Amino acid sequence: MRITPDCSSGADVSCAPTCDSDPGRQPVLLSAEDACASYIQRGALSVSRAGVFWLQTEPALGITALWHLTDQGPARLGPQGLSIRSRVNGYGGGALAASDLGVFVVSEDQQIHFIDRMDGHCQQLTEERGVAYGGLVADPTRHRVLAVRERDGQQQLVAVGPEQGIQILHCGQDFYGAPALSDDGCHIAWVSWQLPDMPWLRSELWTAVVTESGWLRGCETWPTPSEASVQQPVFAGDTLRILSDHGGWWQPWRLDPDGINGDWVTCDVPHLDHANAPWQLGESHHVSLVGGGWARVRYCNGTGELWLLDQDGRQGRRLAPTFSDFRDLCSVGAELYCIARSSRRLDAVLAINPGTDQVRVVAGGEEAMKGNSPALPQNFVVPAGSASEPGIQGFFYSPTSAEPENPPPLILVAHGGPTSAAYPVFNPHIQFWCQRGFAVAEVNYRGSSGFGRQFRLALAGRWGEADVEDMERAADYLAECGLVDGRRLFIQGRSSGGYTVLMTLIASRRFAAGASMYGVTDPLRLRAATHRFESGYLDWLLGSPHQHPERWHARTPLHQAGRIRTPMIFFQGGQDQVVVPEQTRAMIAMMQAAGLSPELHWFDDEGHGFRQRTSQITLLERLLDFYQRASFS
Repeated sequence: MRITPDCSSGADVSCAPTCDSDPGRQPVLLSAEDACASYIQRGALSVSRAGVFWLQTEPALGITALWHLTDQGPARLGPQGLSIRSRVNGYGGGALAASDLGVFVVSEDQQIHFIDRMDGHCQQLTEERGVAYGGLVADPTRHRVLAVRERDGQQQLVAVGPEQGIQILHCGQDFYGAPALSDDGCHIAWVSWQLPDMPWLRSELWTAVVTESGWLRGCETWPTPSEASVQQPVFAGDTLRILSDHGGWWQPWRLDPDGINGDWVTCDVPHLDHANAPWQLGESHHVSLVGGGWARVRYCNGTGELWLLDQDGRQGRRLAPTFSDFRDLCSVGAELYCIARSSRRLDAVLAINPGTDQVRVVAGGEEAMKGNSPALPQNFVVPAGSASEPGIQGFFYSPTSAEPENPPPLILVAHGGPTSAAYPVFNPHIQFWCQRGFAVAEVNYRGSSGFGRQFRLALAGRWGEADVEDMERAADYLAECGLVDGRRLFIQGRSSGGYTVLMTLIASRRFAAGASMYGVTDPLRLRAATHRFESGYLDWLLGSPHQHPERWHARTPLHQAGRIRTPMIFFQGGQDQVVVPEQTRAMIAMMQAAGLSPELHWFDDEGHGFRQRTSQITLLERLLDFYQRASFS
């Protein structure tokens, strides 16, 4: 059996349930309300000489608010009720950018505003209908902000300022992302990609000179030595570094236009991914530091590690080892800032001194369980079955209930994406289940990011097959190890994870019940209705429907609904524009026509991913009741 504690979680080597260390104290039960509290939003930190700014979700109000650091501590900034969110590509990202006098933000209605750091005054800079902005990057030299603008199904790289208005800097590519400016504002780099590709399959690096008037001159592309996904260009003086996976992993490369052996110069780093899949704009997993050197994130067996390295990428040392994932790396002055996640704490904004390695929590980072010991992630690896079945990694959580059953029932979780990943970080929903006697396992099936390009692309043409095989292998492995009760296996997933759940239950009778949260049920209809960003993704996942019609039919849950003999529960938002509500309605109708009795819980005001606290609470409570009934049926 190969199951070990996550190296940064502090979990015991033993696989026994992790109960409270004080036997005389009864643990406080985490309620559904507690599991749906406010949190710092990942992918939303920006710093400048004006200060430190971040976004924080507030489910009780249904908004994402702007916060900043004051002399008295964290405080809200900007008008009351202002909700900040980008909708570019459907997933957003890069909705704020700090400048010297304040911060640029994208409001819920997709307009760009500038908020003054001193008095909180909010100035609206755009007033357009039918647009979305994201990927903001401040241009303090010209008191403006760079952005990706999406309008009428097309994207452009633009600049927006209070005096200049909107300047279109570059157009003609299907998608844009990751604009980066040199310190003097004279050079720019960005990434683009074309349909039908996704940015983690194939993308391209661009550079240009920025003229005094703010326009671009000398735009050119820099082809990689082989097919690759590139992301996150960063300037360090006149040197440009970028993450590319043409060597098999997302690793940092230096662009050398005058290089004798080619433009792309490798850095001396381990063969690990140094970023995750760029579903959102504004990602930052590496940053140049004042005085030289770099801070970089690397993913080792599913865990994010933060490393400090010299200018050549050598002589590294790990920072903040008690945290297990890092996003939004940025620096100002002598300090490094990031959003960090841990298995024991709530998400935190960290300030790190690279000279002393001192870590300071700026905001968030509270003890997650109010004095109780949370269930901690234990790293497990399902051994490779054959050359076509590689080893599968995941995180296992033992129950923390006062009198845990031995072995306990298991909730197997399929993450969304499917090109995403599970991380060993505090998740209040997992704690909710563990406190009620369930074990939980999150599985990084084939197609997940963080394990190299080959593993990530292994899902091509095999969605609904390879991921299903890996979920089944993980469940069987944990049961064979005696960690869970093989007769009480449950499986759940959101979005594409819901699709994996349905395809698993069509293929298998291992599971006692399944739950789909706004999951895909009809890929062909989704292909016709989905937003432009993912319009070619399904053909990559399943192959062309014209060339492989039998494959599409066999891997469409709607067509196989009668084969599901497992109790099912569905959750769907009425405003979902990714997996449209008709997908779930049609699946329910087909299952009912086959004599089945699925449960459906409908939320008229929710979209793709429930944002309102009342909806999240209802989901947990209904799901708990469903699993408890299925456990004793």
